[in-house]
Amino acid sequence: MTPRTAEYSRHTLETRISLSLNLDGTGKVAVRTGFGMADHMITLLAFWAGFDLELRCEGDLDVDAHHTLEDTGLCLGEAFRLALGDRHGIARTGWARVPMDEALVDVAVDISGRNFLVFNGASLLPPIIAGEERDIWREFFKSLAAGIGMNLHISLLYGENGHHLLESACKGLGLALRSATTVTRQTILSTKGSLD
Repeated sequence: MTPRTAEYSRHTLETRISLSLNLDGTGKVAVRTGFGMADHMITLLAFWAGFDLELRCEGDLDVDAHHTLEDTGLCLGEAFRLALGDRHGIARTGWARVPMDEALVDVAVDISGRNFLVFNGASLLPPIIAGEERDIWREFFKSLAAGIGMNLHISLLYGENGHHLLESACKGLGLALRSATTVTRQTILSTKGSLD
């Protein structure tokens, strides 16, 4: 099988991002965004997916972490899309339900080429988490879905601790992506014969 790897970089006045990604790795992850909560959550996502990921971001954290999370999601998604190629033979869909202590989260993905995000239960997160507004996480997931070209449904079912809820979501997303990227067929999984 052709190696499913990609390198990607993007430099703007708000962020400077570079990364390398191997979808068939061993979970070797090094993430440095300057925002520790993001480093932790993205590390969990990649590790639970079994991807190798090296990611560096220098963002305008003097403003807040919004651009850092949004642009990191977009770049990670673009690298993921490049690494997948034409998505020939992948299972395409994946799902996981992950508990963490009192929290429970469902995640489902379809790497269809069309992006859409449903982020249910976001009001369970505290308004401020790790010093930032909770909405930056919706922006991260939305950008990631757009970059990859996937339907992403995250349902925070219940929980009281914002860290636990986000950790469950990121672990679940990693597991769902691992399942969806597994090569299980000889053809593209679509009755159209192609993915958008």
